[in-house]
Amino acid sequence: MATRRTSPRAPTPALRRTASLQRQTGETKISVMVNLDGQGVCQVSTGNGFLDHMVNQLARHGLFDITLEAQGDVQTGWHHLVEDVAIMLGRAFHQALGDAKGIRRMGHAIVPLDETLALVALDLSGRGYAVVESGLDGVMVETLSGDLIRHFLEAFAVEGKMGLHAKILAGSSPHHKAEALFKALARALRDAVELDPRAPGQVPSTKGTVTG
Repeated sequence: MATRRTSPRAPTPALRRTASLQRQTGETKISVMVNLDGQGVCQVSTGNGFLDHMVNQLARHGLFDITLEAQGDVQTGWHHLVEDVAIMLGRAFHQALGDAKGIRRMGHAIVPLDETLALVALDLSGRGYAVVESGLDGVMVETLSGDLIRHFLEAFAVEGKMGLHAKILAGSSPHHKAEALFKALARALRDAVELDPRAPGQVPSTKGTVTG
């Protein structure tokens, strides 16, 4: 008797870990789409080349697909735009996780970039908290202040409901420090959102939830 071949079943929409969000305030207008199980495809336009570069690092090294468009009152400076981009990206990542069943939950990465070494450790715990030691306070990183790099990571962690520790261990170039931090964030997130084959469908918490 001949065996009937069947094609692999495509993922159902319920299994796709994606989120699409829009937000408009008196300061910014932002739309974002995130696919946690992507290939690192990034389409980003914020009006700030260095911010675009950092979002690209997050997508490429985390293998997340990210589509992001942002406009803001940049005549007052970059603070509102950078902060709101971080807020929306954090919310999109949290929403894309859904009930977070089966994920590894925690991740860490140590990333070198020439003379720079960055450490990021995070926990998708459902509780937003950040400790950031960027070594960038009071300096400019291309078109952004180092303070805004730190603030981006803090806002992203709070809205993404994750515990985040980010630290520069060595380095001198502000550009390298910022880029290494985002690459490390990407790799740590990639590990944390990955589905654990040893715990399929299980919530990675003794209290039964990590969604807040």
